[in-house]
Amino acid sequence: MITVLDKERVGEEDMQNAFLLEDYLKMSDAEIAAGIERARETLGSRVVILGHHYQRDDVIAHADLTGDSYQLSVMAAQRKDAEFIVFCGVHFMAESADILGQPHQKVILPDLGAGCSMADMATVEQVEDAWEQLREIGVLKQKVAPITYMNSSAAIKAFCGRNGGVVCTSSNAVPLFDIYLKEYDKMFFFPDQHLGRNTGAKFGIPLEKMALWNPFEELGGNTEEELHAAKLILWRGHCSVHGRFKPWHVDQVRAEQPDIKVLVHPECMREVVEISDLNGSTSFIINTVTNAPSGSKWAVGTELNLVLRLQKQFPDKEIRLLAPDLCMCATMYRIAPQNLAWALDNLVAGRVVNQIKVDDATKHYALIALERMINLTEQNQSKKN
Repeated sequence: MITVLDKERVGEEDMQNAFLLEDYLKMSDAEIAAGIERARETLGSRVVILGHHYQRDDVIAHADLTGDSYQLSVMAAQRKDAEFIVFCGVHFMAESADILGQPHQKVILPDLGAGCSMADMATVEQVEDAWEQLREIGVLKQKVAPITYMNSSAAIKAFCGRNGGVVCTSSNAVPLFDIYLKEYDKMFFFPDQHLGRNTGAKFGIPLEKMALWNPFEELGGNTEEELHAAKLILWRGHCSVHGRFKPWHVDQVRAEQPDIKVLVHPECMREVVEISDLNGSTSFIINTVTNAPSGSKWAVGTELNLVLRLQKQFPDKEIRLLAPDLCMCATMYRIAPQNLAWALDNLVAGRVVNQIKVDDATKHYALIALERMINLTEQNQSKKN
């Protein structure tokens, strides 16, 4: 496969001289690794390479910064001398980096095919249609806050910015729900039903007050009465990785090891979260395992690459994947060292490929929603202190 180049930026004449990804696929792993390091040395501080926690190890090895999507975007923006942000993650992450980045920074996604199935489960057209349906039946006469998970498109973040809503992460969902549940009559949460349901449950919202919105049905498959009565309207979306964990996985590991602790991400279904010992964001999972005593045993319900990395990092602790099958983010895995080497070599040659650029209007309103998240989170933290 030859990844598409940005023709406007490269120009037709240079297109013929551009490096082809198929040539990199023929190189050995050692040649690729050496090439990445040469390109990094040449580019110096002009480039920063970001590696998401779920990224494969042979890519993480070359990352300047590792973390979750929002954290990485913020850190990259702080590298003001970096002209190029190479995001080894998925498409919505690269969009967030462009929204939060400095005006002179260009964001590059090494493989344009690296998307997110969850983010794709809610398009802005579907969300706008749902919002209009709620308006038509009078639900929006109440105060309704649209809240989107970070794992969504820039267009949906902008929708929230235009309509008084906010973006949330799995780390700050609880404090943001606390604020919005006090100030609004109801919330419309997308695209991950499980994070929304699990967070709502922490505030005692019963399941009968949580309506599930199916974008392919009129009124999302609900009655007008159900939508008026709902405290929380959840979009029917989910993570293809965390959705693989089932209650029987928890039962199985406990039958095999009664003293094991089960630690899962809140993107898992409610039935799994309810019977687990602990649940929390990726950062929470990492910190919990890091601070656990030597000899402790953990069954972790999150992405495969992160769990394997924790196993290597803490050989004094027994860490296993909650499910026996491979719970790997396949789209994240699309970004290989070959893609990274190809993108960096083109930068060395003065060509920007696979640039992710959010248009100004979308960026403006998406930034409003993100800044609202930052301000509310900071206010909540200051109250605690």
